[in-house]
Amino acid sequence: MTYLLALDQGTSSCRSIVFSPNGQTVAMAQKELPQIYPQPGWVEHDALEIWRLQLATAREALAQAGISAQQVTALGITNQRETTLVWNRKTGQPVHHAIVWQDRRAEPTCAELRARGLSDTIRAKTGLLVDAYFSGTKLKWILDHVPGARALAANGELAFGTMDSWLIWQLTEGRVHATDVSNASRTMLFNVRTNQWDDELLAALDIPANLMPVVQPSASHFGEVSSTLLGHAIPIGGVAGDQQSALFGQACFSAGMAKNTYGTGCFMLMHTGRNFQTSANGLITTSAAQVTTQPEFALEGSVFVGGAVVQWLRDGLQAIQSSAQVQALAESVPDSGGVMVVPAFTGLGAPYWKPEARGSITGLTRGSTLAHIARASLESIAYQSAALLLAMGRDAVSAGSAEVSELRVDGGACVNDLLMQFQADLLGIPVVRPLVTETTALGAAYLTGLSTGVYKSTAELSELWRAERRFIPTMARSRAQELMATWEHAVAQTVL
Repeated sequence: MTYLLALDQGTSSCRSIVFSPNGQTVAMAQKELPQIYPQPGWVEHDALEIWRLQLATAREALAQAGISAQQVTALGITNQRETTLVWNRKTGQPVHHAIVWQDRRAEPTCAELRARGLSDTIRAKTGLLVDAYFSGTKLKWILDHVPGARALAANGELAFGTMDSWLIWQLTEGRVHATDVSNASRTMLFNVRTNQWDDELLAALDIPANLMPVVQPSASHFGEVSSTLLGHAIPIGGVAGDQQSALFGQACFSAGMAKNTYGTGCFMLMHTGRNFQTSANGLITTSAAQVTTQPEFALEGSVFVGGAVVQWLRDGLQAIQSSAQVQALAESVPDSGGVMVVPAFTGLGAPYWKPEARGSITGLTRGSTLAHIARASLESIAYQSAALLLAMGRDAVSAGSAEVSELRVDGGACVNDLLMQFQADLLGIPVVRPLVTETTALGAAYLTGLSTGVYKSTAELSELWRAERRFIPTMARSRAQELMATWEHAVAQTVL
């Protein structure tokens, strides 16, 4: 039997998963990725550490599976998307730590772009709102603040990339500098209608075009892994940003299908086919993972703090000793007792887009306990996600499309039954958890399998998808609407 190897480079960990051709997990290795917080609002990663950990997990996953690299048909990559890196082409050394997608230091540049009246142009070309979340303004910050960086860039000595490009560069030992359309679409520098870097947007941020990687379809040949790294040369056949990869892994290939990934943040995507649909409700338009050169799109909403709120309970409040304990603590009370936690630690993402917002706890009484705060923290993940789907529903109605009839879920927190049931109750539609919840990595495996002939079509992949559990709404719609109204009131109080 031959296998597919997926590298899943995330915000809080580096993982590698070996999949069988029928999409089943054979082996998985994971290592936690340290976060660097130089000052409030800033978040960084050590890119060399990312490469070391990612390579170590790949080797460990192959060893766990009891297979050699020769038995791997192809390798796929999925990654945290907007995290930005610049490195020296000659030495391979980063000129600065990677600036993580959560980082807010580029907000002044975003304010300047808005003041220059470029918001509409950027949205029309990229589908994105002007926000420090995206890579372009982070790249400008590095060029402006690292001594000598602009001169090196002008001489063509530097390379820019998101984490997929960095891993491709390392895996091919500097032979390939490339990315895929889904990652490129998150830079605020890429015209998603033409699938090309946009000269006007590069000029607006004073970014030399020679920094940029070659852009390819998500399912295509990105070079080969050097035989010195894993013991055998392996084709790199699929690359996609983590959320588009999860959409692909959930077999959401047609317009109207949606998924939500519960990770460090929460990310909801609804496929819109070949229709570039602009949201009137605070969502963004993004490129979906593409198996051809034909552009395909999705509406997306991003929650900046999802599962990370559980880490805050553990590390900040020290309410629990391990993340696994949160469900038991939350279930020790029948409800949140009127407590609402809005975890706007780094501002609020879609559909609010309030970078100035900060976290709040409302509804406290003398009877409130850590258990109530824990339950409210867990429920905040569902509230934020419900706000996204409601926004998508309004966009679908205005576009004359059908509303989402079910939500497919994945990511670490989707194993929490309490959270998934509450999510279904708020939404009023079934929440469906797949048999294989590692859909982000699975999407990368599917993409690389398509490009190398393991699979014939997306129809074949749809047949492989299986549901593990369907959470059916049990709450009265009137009660769900009351709870959402209370949530929106709490959100309004996070901005002073």
